[in-house]
Amino acid sequence: MSHRPQHPFPGRRSVLRGSLAASAALALPTALGAAPAFALSGRPKAGWGVQTGDVTANSGLVWVRSDRPARMIVETSATESFRNPRRWQGPLLGSDTDFTGTTRLRGLPAGEQIHYRVLLADPDDPRRTGEPVTGTFRTTPRGRRDGVRFLWSGDLAGQGWGINPDLGGYRIYDAMAELDPDFFLCSGDNIYADGPITATAALPDGSTWRNITTEEKSKVAETLAEFRGNFRYNLLDENLKRFNAQVPSIIQWDDHEVRNNWYPGEVIAASDTRYTEKNVDVLAARGRRAFSEYFPLSTLQPDNQDGRVYRVLRQGPLLDVFVLDMRTYRNANSPDTQTTDPQGILGAEQLEWLKRELSRSRAVWKVIAADMPLGLVVPDATEGKPNIEAVAQGDPGAPLGRELQIAELLRFVKHRRITGTVWLTADVHHTSAQHYQPSRAAFTDFEPFWEFISGPLNAGAFPASALDNTFGPERVFVKAPTASNVSPAGGYQFFGEVDIDGDSGELTVRLREQDGTVLFTQVLQPGRVGQ
Repeated sequence: MSHRPQHPFPGRRSVLRGSLAASAALALPTALGAAPAFALSGRPKAGWGVQTGDVTANSGLVWVRSDRPARMIVETSATESFRNPRRWQGPLLGSDTDFTGTTRLRGLPAGEQIHYRVLLADPDDPRRTGEPVTGTFRTTPRGRRDGVRFLWSGDLAGQGWGINPDLGGYRIYDAMAELDPDFFLCSGDNIYADGPITATAALPDGSTWRNITTEEKSKVAETLAEFRGNFRYNLLDENLKRFNAQVPSIIQWDDHEVRNNWYPGEVIAASDTRYTEKNVDVLAARGRRAFSEYFPLSTLQPDNQDGRVYRVLRQGPLLDVFVLDMRTYRNANSPDTQTTDPQGILGAEQLEWLKRELSRSRAVWKVIAADMPLGLVVPDATEGKPNIEAVAQGDPGAPLGRELQIAELLRFVKHRRITGTVWLTADVHHTSAQHYQPSRAAFTDFEPFWEFISGPLNAGAFPASALDNTFGPERVFVKAPTASNVSPAGGYQFFGEVDIDGDSGELTVRLREQDGTVLFTQVLQPGRVGQ
């Protein structure tokens, strides 16, 4: 375990309890001109909470949404009392971004708890200020002694299983918050734009599942407004809003931010009458815009011209997180048996970026955050063809198709002697641990490594996927249902924890159930090529 104290910040919980309610009593910035006129009607409101993302040793992004045009203002402090706060002028929030906005905080102290509050001011009258919304996060330490703890999972509101008030909504977020992680890595499928949410659904035991519903979630998302509504839907859940106010995020995306199993250039079949817009590239552009508006991603901000999801987040000397995008640059889904494949699932440019950044990394651990697994066969039956959605196609022999690109990367890690690589993902709606070993594999020019899978957060659970022996995976642990699309009421909702010890450098992975129960633990030693 890391050296972080059990309760290092005793005021943290009280910050969260007040984040969406009683914070109106807090002192507000005199720089706005005068004490805010709370009696005035029509003040901007931030009913969707706050989020922070892509936090580093000295920077972070703060997100908010207003219910009307407003100026975003952020105050930060080392204490909950907000004595001598530092003030940050944020953007003007308007309809062009669905009244969302992000403020970049720079020059923060490393390894410290940062308390912040977001104020929304009427752009025409700074006195008209809504209730402040508060949150907190830790910046990355510059030294290693404090260690690093983070969680990961994915897949939220899938297969029609939405916010169920009878079950208390997305309860898994409360269990994750109790672990007080430094950040949460969401491995994709933050929404199900292709998955409508109906008011009720029948369960196998004869009972009824109830959903909170909205107009935008009543059909598949096609318009920008419908994509935006999918992201707003999840923010109706109080558990998620509390979690967002406590834990910064590192967000990636996958297919359901647009459409199941999509790939660039895809044209939706005429037989799929749910969609009037058949050009998936048009849907992807709208989905990407809404995604960039509703999450604080450093590479999708107006002051950053990268305009991409893949990036590396440096979390101090112990950890670098390499966030992949296995969706935007892939080739078309196919049987995946071609003998040459320079585009693969990452695209040539992203592959070269990943190799370059891995070789530059001096962190003890290099976590590769993939939005799809490597050795599990994930089929794509969207058009009734035997196509492949992920990397492995079930042929246990030499690499074919997208496996060729992964083989190139694994060979690079071995020959450059890159140590401490660990793969994390979600996607397949069960939890498992796979160890990849050349002695079991058809392709042998790589060093052993681990891949850990955890999810879903709140979606249908599915049986374990078949393994492909090309890279020699052995499933050391798995928990999955035997039936398909088991609702969250039936269990099988999972998240994973990574805890890096500051002294020894050991990395401990724990696979956990929805209530936090530990199902499986694996301890990895630092300094090994691959892992």
